[in-house]
Amino acid sequence: MTDPIALARRLIACESVTPATGAVFDALEAMLAPLGFEVKRFIAGEAPDPGSSDGASGPVENLYATRGSGARHFAFAGHLDVVPPGKGWTGNAFAPEERGGLLYGRGAVDMKGAIAAFVAALDGVPEDAGQISLIVTGDEEGAAIHGTRALMDYMAENAIVPDLCLVGEPTSVERLGDMVKIGRRGSVNMWITVRGTQGHVAYPRNADNPIPKLVAILSELDKVTLDRGTEWFQPSNLEVTDLEVGNPAHNVIPGEAGARLSIRFNDRHSGDGLVAMVRSVAEQHGGEVEAIVSGEPFLTPPGELSAIVAGAIAEVTGIEPELSTTGGTSDARFLSALCPVVEFGLRNATMHKLDEAVEIADLAALVEIYRTVVVKALEAYGS
Repeated sequence: MTDPIALARRLIACESVTPATGAVFDALEAMLAPLGFEVKRFIAGEAPDPGSSDGASGPVENLYATRGSGARHFAFAGHLDVVPPGKGWTGNAFAPEERGGLLYGRGAVDMKGAIAAFVAALDGVPEDAGQISLIVTGDEEGAAIHGTRALMDYMAENAIVPDLCLVGEPTSVERLGDMVKIGRRGSVNMWITVRGTQGHVAYPRNADNPIPKLVAILSELDKVTLDRGTEWFQPSNLEVTDLEVGNPAHNVIPGEAGARLSIRFNDRHSGDGLVAMVRSVAEQHGGEVEAIVSGEPFLTPPGELSAIVAGAIAEVTGIEPELSTTGGTSDARFLSALCPVVEFGLRNATMHKLDEAVEIADLAALVEIYRTVVVKALEAYGS
């Protein structure tokens, strides 16, 4: 029951491409019930309308599991959905296979392996140690509209507030334990559209070319220095990720031109503030802006939680982890509104890649780290 390899294999064998529902949650519930957990599962969201462009996806299944009681409450958060496997795997992405000290399968690293390790870790944690919860979604790799945010709504309705939260994302780089995330930058995507008037290139007075206006907008934005970084965050960066005119004719001035850009930003900014800045520049040249803020930056300053996690890593591996805020976004951006949150998990070298695999020795070590974290966290809150 508590062998992390066996647990990980059971989870990997469930095809759970975002948005995930059904079998993979059945498997996790079956693992938690014998450990004394009360499990609540629910579906959020509906399938998007055909042609919808709002990025929403559904239906999504979510799971909240808890056991124990008292003032001490430690939460573990993660996701059971995975990205599509793609073509070219050596074997079947959803038929877990052990080869050469590795366990292969989609989700082995990101992040079914970590969830299996956490469940296995609970074997050594007494049920009367305090309250332990699992916050698990099927919508982290997708739009994240109906996942952790829906779980947080459920928690708010039931007055559930953890004291500390660990997100099991794969944060390690070269060796298990070399990096812990104490924050993440925010993310916003924007679409700029400039509308003109189509016409013949030989009669430019009868047309209005939107391309020079779009170029002027992008040129002005390219000169912007958002910031030079902070103590814990790297500089914010604005990147143009797509240009689109869609003009098949060489002798036609197009009627519309567009661009897409993405900004990853630190805690000197807010998503709405950056949208307002880009919109101001675009409107000066006749452009329009649509935007989706997928996450605000968060920081859990070094303190009790990061010390507990770093201490557990050092105790098991002998490594002193680097505290970092690098990388993309995770559901910690939502959970940080509840309590101190850090992220720690497996090596991320193969996540989202063909032949994703976790080192079996790392999975065993992660069990010991997670168990030590939980015990020390609950002891700290009980003192």
